[in-house]
Amino acid sequence: MPHAALSSLVLLSLATAIFADCPSSIWVQFQGSCYTFLQVTINVENIEDVRKQCTDHGADLVSIHNEEENAFILDTLQKRWKGPDDLLLGMFYDTDDASFKWFDQSNMTFDKWADEDGEDLVDTCGFLYAKTGEWRKGNCEMSSVTGTLCKTAIPYDKKYLSDNHILISTLVIASTVTLAVLGAVIWFLYRRSARSGFTSFSPAPQSPYSDGCALVVRKKDEYSVQLD
Repeated sequence: MPHAALSSLVLLSLATAIFADCPSSIWVQFQGSCYTFLQVTINVENIEDVRKQCTDHGADLVSIHNEEENAFILDTLQKRWKGPDDLLLGMFYDTDDASFKWFDQSNMTFDKWADEDGEDLVDTCGFLYAKTGEWRKGNCEMSSVTGTLCKTAIPYDKKYLSDNHILISTLVIASTVTLAVLGAVIWFLYRRSARSGFTSFSPAPQSPYSDGCALVVRKKDEYSVQLD
């Protein structure tokens, strides 16, 4: 295959990756959602400062809705993200309903609490204990957070892509289309040239005994040669 055609296929794969369901390669897809762990330590005054780390990327603090999702986050934290022992979950205690709720407004359909509810849960947040996968209650008032786990649903909202990301994506797509067309033209010319080589014939050698032409006539089992 011509080099240009091969290059176009490589760029096409890259373009497909760029426009995959998740925003970029730093995100991990699972059960219709995308997850990323922002491995930075930030100083905060309240949990809204932590949420802003995610909302700036078109996501929110992580919510967990079944045992499989909890196990996936736990496994990815340990093997890929190398997160802290206690990971802040995207939940808060609603004193009006006397219940925990997710910041992303999804339903609280699953929990994995390791401790019972206390008497006073005001300003209480949830944490995932990475060593066991259980959830723990803790104070929402914190001075710093080491790492933030964000989650967003698929399809990802493209408005949160940076201008540089959009420009690079556009250039890759344009290059892919150009090289694909060029590769197709080169491949067509290559195939046409190959077919032409198979249909060409060399002139038959002339008889050494005559400068003229020889006509061979077959009649039944006998041959006769007529010379001009």
